[in-house]
Amino acid sequence: MWLFLLSELILFGGLFLLYLTALRRYHQDFHDAAKEMSIFFGGVNTAILITSSLFVALSVSSMKRGERRRSVWLLAGTIFLGCAFLFNKYLEWSEKIHHGLFPNSPAMTSLPDGRIFFFDLYYVMTGLHGLHVAVGIGLFCGVLYKIHKESVSPGRPVILENCGLYWHLVDIIWIYLFPVFYLIT
Repeated sequence: MWLFLLSELILFGGLFLLYLTALRRYHQDFHDAAKEMSIFFGGVNTAILITSSLFVALSVSSMKRGERRRSVWLLAGTIFLGCAFLFNKYLEWSEKIHHGLFPNSPAMTSLPDGRIFFFDLYYVMTGLHGLHVAVGIGLFCGVLYKIHKESVSPGRPVILENCGLYWHLVDIIWIYLFPVFYLIT
């Protein structure tokens, strides 16, 4: 599991390096493009993911203490919050698309190169992150099924723990995406 998480860090680390390199080259364009970002959407998604990570940690802890029912409810809460994150991201992307800010749109192609690159990176990085959130939701649904079938139990919480580690990584990646696209530039 740790090797898989390391490979995910390398993937996103490379994208963050690309972002930093482009920021250095197109500083003013990135600054101008960042004005189009909604701190509200980003802030809500940050709160959602931090809360969902808390729920996962509490679910693992509850399972280890033998509180299966509480663990299941906390895991269901994590799934709900993951879905809320994706729905919020859908609303944010819809707003951008409505204003013509999507790859290869006429509005985008008329922008300076740096602003185009900012939005291209925004869609790639947040889209890839959203895909990871969707995978995490699917994994947690599978874990709920395994808890129901008693394959995951207080004596065998490894699958829940590993999925929790994955979810925490997804959360940490968002903790970096939020300031990079919504605050710093």
